[in-house]
Amino acid sequence: MQKSVGSSLLLPVLSFCVVFALLFSACAKPKDFEYRDIRNIKMNQLGFSKSQLQMDLVYYNPNNFSVDLKKVDAKVYVEEVLLGEIHLDTLMKIPKLAEFGLPVSMELDMRNLLKNAANLALQREVTIKAIGTAKAGKNGFYKTLPFTYEGKQAMKLF
Repeated sequence: MQKSVGSSLLLPVLSFCVVFALLFSACAKPKDFEYRDIRNIKMNQLGFSKSQLQMDLVYYNPNNFSVDLKKVDAKVYVEEVLLGEIHLDTLMKIPKLAEFGLPVSMELDMRNLLKNAANLALQREVTIKAIGTAKAGKNGFYKTLPFTYEGKQAMKLF
């Protein structure tokens, strides 16, 4: 009896699929990073149309394994007004069960900030919200994880 090419390939392909399914079903689903805080906010450059804000975004990795962080995209709001966007294309090793910080710079459109300058100047602290995604994974397999943070922050603009 002569085997066909299709049936001779069927067994290795099925074996690979079974092994692949068993390996990945045994792995626990990674938990999303917990967005903890925005720290060390300061204005680096101040201009009439554009300025540069620097801050540290703090996350916690709740997983019992280290993770590679590949990309972060976020929108940052102050008192519900879009302040700017952060885009990071970097590769960072994140330790397991630990907080980690991302030092970021953000270019600001001063028109949005100046519209609310009087309100912001009267407040000692403001509500800051960050909404975005972080692309993280391990060994070349990456997943995009959403995050949201909202909290009060003391802010000195000048």
